[in-house]
Amino acid sequence: MEKHTYQKNTAVNRVYKSRIFEMVFSDKKELLSLYNAANGTNYDNPEMLEVNTLENAIYLSMHNDISFVIDSRLTLYEHQSTYSPNLPLRYLMYISDLYSSMTRDENLYGPRKVLLPPPKFVIFYNGIEEQPDVQELRLSDSFQIPDDNLSLELRAVMLNINPGHNPQLLDNCKTLRDYSEYTARVRRYAEEVSLSEAVEQAITECIKEGILSEFLSKNRTEAKKVSIYEYDEEKVMRMMREEAHEDGWKEGRQKGIEEGRAHTLKELICKKLAKGNTLEEIADILEEPLERIQALAGELTEETK
Repeated sequence: MEKHTYQKNTAVNRVYKSRIFEMVFSDKKELLSLYNAANGTNYDNPEMLEVNTLENAIYLSMHNDISFVIDSRLTLYEHQSTYSPNLPLRYLMYISDLYSSMTRDENLYGPRKVLLPPPKFVIFYNGIEEQPDVQELRLSDSFQIPDDNLSLELRAVMLNINPGHNPQLLDNCKTLRDYSEYTARVRRYAEEVSLSEAVEQAITECIKEGILSEFLSKNRTEAKKVSIYEYDEEKVMRMMREEAHEDGWKEGRQKGIEEGRAHTLKELICKKLAKGNTLEEIADILEEPLERIQALAGELTEETK
C-alpha cells in the first residue's frame, strides 16, 4: 500500500473531558497491548502505532476516544458505559472526518486512485445494562426502510468488558482487565457511600492490590476528578433513558412528553450550572444541541426573575 503521511490534528476548543479509558490507553505501549489482545496479533514495537484521534471534529460534541493506524490498517476504539444503537452512525461521521484529514493533500478528482487504510470499529462496553459478550451493530439497522441491495453499510463490534465477560480478552490484556475491575468497584462502592468516597476507596484499594497501580499512583488527582465526572455523566444519561422509556413516545402524547423532557433538562441544567459546568460542557454531557441548552438556560433565567 502506498504510504501516506497523516497529519495530526491539533486540539482546539475541546469541550469534552478525557475519560479514564482514554487516559490509560493514550500510552502507546498499553494501546498496542490492547490491540494485540483484541486481534490475536503480537506486535512488539509501540512506535508502529500512528495515533490520529479526532480532537476537533466538525461537531464539537462529537469526539472519538482513540483512533490509530498500524500496519496500514485504521482502527477506531470507543468506550461506552451506556449502550447506544447510534454508534455506527457516529462512527460513520468519525471515519468521514478522518479520511478527509488523511486525504487533504490528495487530488480526489485526478486519475490516480487514492489509497486508504481499511477501518475497523470496536466498542468496549462496561455499562450496567446486560449485554452479550460480543455483538455487531450495523448502520443499516437505522435505515427507515429495509434494503436488500445496500449501497452503504458500517459494522461495529461491541465487546462487553465487565468482569465475567470476555475472559480471554481480559486475560490477554491485564490493563483492560484492571480498568474493568476499577470501574466496577467505583460503581459498587457508590451504592453505599458518596461518589467522592467511593472513587477514593477504589483508587486506594487498586493501588494497594496492583490494579492499574502505576497509572493511578501517577495520576491520582486527575483520575479521581475524571472518575467522578464519568460516573455522574453515566447516571444522568441513565436517568434520562429511563424517563424516556417510562413515558414512551406514543402518538398523541408527543407534546406533553416534549414538555416533560424539557422540564427534566432544565432540572439537569440547573444542577450542572451549580457545579460550575459551562453550557458547552452541559450540552456534551446531555448529548443535546448547544442551541437547545442555551435556549432552556435562557428560559430558566426568565423564570427566576
